[in-house]
Amino acid sequence: MDTDSQKNHLKAYGITYWVLNKELKVKWLLNYRGGSFLLPDTPEIQKECQIRGISFEILSDTKTENILEDISSPSQNMEAVVLEKAPKIAVYTPNGKQPWDDAVTMVLQYAEIPYETVYDEEVLNDGLLAFDWLHLHHEDFTGQYGKFYGAYRATSWYIEEKKAAEALAEKLGYNKVSEEKLAVALKIRDFVIGGGFMFAMCSAADSFDIALAAEGLDICEPMFDGDGSDPGYQNKIDYNKTFAFTNFTLEQNPMVYEFSSIDMTQKRMITATSDYFSLMEFSAKWDPIPTMLCQNHTALVKGFMGQTTSFTRDEIKSNVLVMGESKINGEAKYIHGIKGKGFFTFYGGHDPEDYQHRVGDAKTELDLHPTSPGYRLILNNVLFPAARKKKQKT
Repeated sequence: MDTDSQKNHLKAYGITYWVLNKELKVKWLLNYRGGSFLLPDTPEIQKECQIRGISFEILSDTKTENILEDISSPSQNMEAVVLEKAPKIAVYTPNGKQPWDDAVTMVLQYAEIPYETVYDEEVLNDGLLAFDWLHLHHEDFTGQYGKFYGAYRATSWYIEEKKAAEALAEKLGYNKVSEEKLAVALKIRDFVIGGGFMFAMCSAADSFDIALAAEGLDICEPMFDGDGSDPGYQNKIDYNKTFAFTNFTLEQNPMVYEFSSIDMTQKRMITATSDYFSLMEFSAKWDPIPTMLCQNHTALVKGFMGQTTSFTRDEIKSNVLVMGESKINGEAKYIHGIKGKGFFTFYGGHDPEDYQHRVGDAKTELDLHPTSPGYRLILNNVLFPAARKKKQKT
């Protein structure tokens, strides 16, 4: 899985999942040649790698033992982690959304990793109990329709999506979309606390935390929910309820395409050609979880924008781990934390291979980016639940 040897890093995750799905175990060799996978040697697996265009090497038993012995040495910042079971994956996304609306859905399809879609009705009916890993679609859990009002309120798609959201909320027994979305966020919170794995990108990350912090408050202006917001709601925000963020200020102007001060999009001063973020280095033997999540063939990853491009460092809780950052801008791109018995990872930006994705832009063709480091970070999270875990403190 290093730079020179692997011609399709993304599909390599798919073959690893495929092997796990056959109830075979895999070893993930952390920090060994870009985070390589040690698979059983069978003709069927070799054939499948060839069909999918994945580079592989056949190792003798002696060579394998020597590699594992070298990895186990205390002098090496490497570790062999056993992957035991293919996680059951859910993608939170509304009906009718196209796969290219969401980077995670695209890469799961490209890597040939099976998943199921869920949305509000399934979540509220405890459908998440059937899954190990949940991805949150580019979503607004605050009931403000993505803060698209200022630019898109007269467009047909905005009007139709607002009507559909209101109809769904009414069907599910809620007076407002914001109340229904809060109920969904609370169910997702409970999924994580109970031992689930949650991965959120772009505005799903900060809007999820904002919804939790604003529980019991009306932070929506009349154009969103038909009545005024609670006076002085900023001073009533409860940061103790959030997963990752604290001391943030909400954007109260409905005409501004922004949720809060968490997002760095308008605060960062950088050009596309110089926009990169660095992955942090962790001890593979003592910190295998962040090491797993940062496996890559490069430590410097090309940046990309989104409604929530990255996170303000000063507004991240002290118990949340920053795994990818840009020191130039003082921003965090990729963060991880523990909540109860479960885990969450937040990743800023919309599409790792589409620098400034806009409404209506053409989809990314992953055949053109089979070695994408930015997409590898997503797939690290997909395989993360398969790893044999040590007990974590809550």
